Amino acid sequence: MTLDDASLPAPIRRAAELSRFLSRMLQSRTWLAGALTQSIDAAIDAEAMQAFLAERGLDADRLGSALRELRTWVLCHLVIRDLNDRADLTEVTETMTTLAEVAIRNAHDMLRASLVSRYGEPLSAAGWVQELLIIGMGKLGGRELNVSSDIDLIFVYPEDGDTGGQKVISNFEFFERLGKKIIKVLSEVTEHGQVFRVDMRLRPNGDSGPLVCSFDMLENYFITQGREWERYAWIKARVLGGERYRELESIARPFVFRKYLDFGAINAMRDLHSQIRREVARRERANNVKLGPGGIREIEFIAQVFQLIRGGRDKELQIRPTLKVLGELAERGILTRSAVTELTEAYVFLRRLEHRLQYLDDAQTHDLPADQADRTTIARAAGFDDFDALNQVLASHRKAVSHHFDDVFSDPSDKDHDLDLVWTSAEHADRIEPILTQLGYRTPKAAARWLAAMHESPRYQQLPAHISSRLDALVPRIVEVAADTPLPDDTLSRCLNLLETITRRGAYLALLQQYPQALKRVADLMSASSWAADYLTRHPILLDELLDDRNLEAEPDWSSLQSELGQALDAIEPDMEQQMDMMREQHHAQVFRLLTQDISGKLTVERLADHLSALADLILELTLPLVWRKIRKQHRDTPCFAVIAYGKLGGKELGYASDLDIVFLFDDDSPDAIEVYSRYAQRINTWLSTRTAAGILFETDLRLRPNGNAGLLVTSLEAFRKYQLESAWVWEHQALSRARFAAGDKSLGEAFERIRCEVLRQPRDLNTLREEVLTMRRKMRDAHAGKGPLFELKHDAGGLIDVEFLIQYLVLGHAHRHVELTANLGNIALLRIAGELGLIPVDLASACADSYRLFRRLQHRQRLKDQPSRVEPTEIGAARDPVVELWSQVFGEDQRTDRMRSGSGVREEGTKKGGK
Repeated sequence: MTLDDASLPAPIRRAAELSRFLSRMLQSRTWLAGALTQSIDAAIDAEAMQAFLAERGLDADRLGSALRELRTWVLCHLVIRDLNDRADLTEVTETMTTLAEVAIRNAHDMLRASLVSRYGEPLSAAGWVQELLIIGMGKLGGRELNVSSDIDLIFVYPEDGDTGGQKVISNFEFFERLGKKIIKVLSEVTEHGQVFRVDMRLRPNGDSGPLVCSFDMLENYFITQGREWERYAWIKARVLGGERYRELESIARPFVFRKYLDFGAINAMRDLHSQIRREVARRERANNVKLGPGGIREIEFIAQVFQLIRGGRDKELQIRPTLKVLGELAERGILTRSAVTELTEAYVFLRRLEHRLQYLDDAQTHDLPADQADRTTIARAAGFDDFDALNQVLASHRKAVSHHFDDVFSDPSDKDHDLDLVWTSAEHADRIEPILTQLGYRTPKAAARWLAAMHESPRYQQLPAHISSRLDALVPRIVEVAADTPLPDDTLSRCLNLLETITRRGAYLALLQQYPQALKRVADLMSASSWAADYLTRHPILLDELLDDRNLEAEPDWSSLQSELGQALDAIEPDMEQQMDMMREQHHAQVFRLLTQDISGKLTVERLADHLSALADLILELTLPLVWRKIRKQHRDTPCFAVIAYGKLGGKELGYASDLDIVFLFDDDSPDAIEVYSRYAQRINTWLSTRTAAGILFETDLRLRPNGNAGLLVTSLEAFRKYQLESAWVWEHQALSRARFAAGDKSLGEAFERIRCEVLRQPRDLNTLREEVLTMRRKMRDAHAGKGPLFELKHDAGGLIDVEFLIQYLVLGHAHRHVELTANLGNIALLRIAGELGLIPVDLASACADSYRLFRRLQHRQRLKDQPSRVEPTEIGAARDPVVELWSQVFGEDQRTDRMRSGSGVREEGTKKGGK
């Protein structure tokens, strides 16, 4: 069958016009046309390839020729399907990757058997059979192999030892010989061509290193000699076969993906790209669609730099195919969807064009041809009328890629800054004070002194050059952005404190250096809140949060976070240290996101408290099963155990720095229960409050349990009920009014709620109750109320505590008649309910609710400033008056004179005969 043969299918004839390689193969291999005619209507898979080899009677003598014939058939098949628009890019690259895998596997299996027959199995010192693990790198590893690509391989074996045959050689010699034979059978050029060019230069130490290495040797190389570009290369590494591939992956993963965010990777890959561009320019290869400006490599770099930066913390980014990585980056908002769309379209276009260049002569080329006839052929193969039309679309794609590449990799600090003198001459105050004054600094002498102190500090003087250069670029920019804030001096001081903290963490400096918008947001945050500044300085890992605009807008999805974090924690079981760090890092990130929304005015104090309380509940709920798994002495699979929230958490009024008032309950008849649950509770408390390298989750307060510090750490449900009904003080019942089930066994939580309602609904003598509440309030006021002219928002008369005591009194005094008062709905809702029930005047209830909101807002503002909860009386105006008035009506006490009035203004519904 010839090309002129009319019986030759039209798709084959058309493809042969566009591919000299296909034309030559059809003319020189008589069997090929028939094979292609039968196969071109569908994709070829591994099973079909193996069947092709089996038909040729695969043996040691026929191995090389059979694999070469297989390659000819598969590649010609792809040429036809691709040039007739029957195969998309994915089919082409997947088929070529499968061809490489089939060829490598057959070569390995047959050649290994031959060596084993001569030397015996390679064995470890313990007698276990050892295997050669072949690692596919580059496009082979990513399942993106192009049609005329070489294959990048690395050969690794698990353990040293010797073979078990009569003629003994070391495992190293065995696998070295096997590796050489595999390379020869794949890459040797014969009358049948070759299967694949094999490139081994990515192995440890490249061409100067041994052909094979053991796991130990590889791990030692990564630790002592591994270079930044090798991390990039190993992203796509994939073990093509072998039972111990997970061990190998566990060795490589820490080298490739750092535990923390690694923005230093941007500088390393920028340097690598600069080297490539210099080489392209030197060889005058600007028309190279792979390495030239706006080419395939730049798209790969964009995808892979974010894998290096974030892959250690986000395992979903530890994937290989470029297009899938781009999709994940869009999902996370790291790249915009429009950018990913442009990059994806460019990648597909460039890869398809690359294949058409290679179809021409089966040459490993990425250069646009100079010959006009070839240019015309390439244009037709790509679906264009002429080369100019092709080139126009190509230029558009390359321009888009270059734009996005520069967005990611351009160095904002590459140029001199107008304020460089402020840092380079920091020790000369006379030079920089006038500049600082002109910028708007209110205390330029102090600002100059801070800069000089940092510049002359031993810490700065001893920094490595690559880190000090980043700091040198940052400081002038920090001076500039701080000057644009409402409090430039405070902002500069706080920013310099942050820099002092992160000076030895080059990745954080690189982040601020690379992303000016993050630096601006840091300055705004530092200016807005000293507490936020301290929080960020304690947890600089949160700097990354400032890069994602969605963090300023998105409403938290706590159920999704609980599911995702729970799965991530389960995946690293039983590594307790890593689990504790992961939980802390996630908690800090969520708090910081709320903080940025709060400072930007997107959250009310009430909504913020709801979110912080929900986050705390989530952390508690995830903590319980993790800790239970680590209790050695278990008497049941699932503990009948609950965490009860009191105080701010119980009332869902949690603040950023609030501790957790919690009580532990259990309901279990086992004789071992008290011992097991006591140990369990102690470990939960330790889990929450221990400070690890990642920080702390919560300070906890367990004193509200029955009998306080003198009581047991855990309490049975029955004992808790008995204590509340028979022994608890009134103040404990006041606290119980704000308590709720937070985490653990839901049925136990429901039982607690029944007890809570039972206790709160006990009939009480109102006069006795009033006296006990007033006595406790006077003790608190004497201990905590402000002594100066400022109004103490929490403890002074008419403040927050008074509102809470009023509500608690109304709940305890009237819940026996009005069950709705037992609902844990928050103080503002309970004030409204009490008014609707006629217990207090409706207008006064509403006014007190408004005052309560104002006091909480002011208290929150003070905490963000890291200042005491004391304000000028003018700030609250008449807001305390309705609280004082309601207090007078309910308790008959004039808070301004501390005198008692007779009777009570509360509408008591004839309860004078009541009693406990």
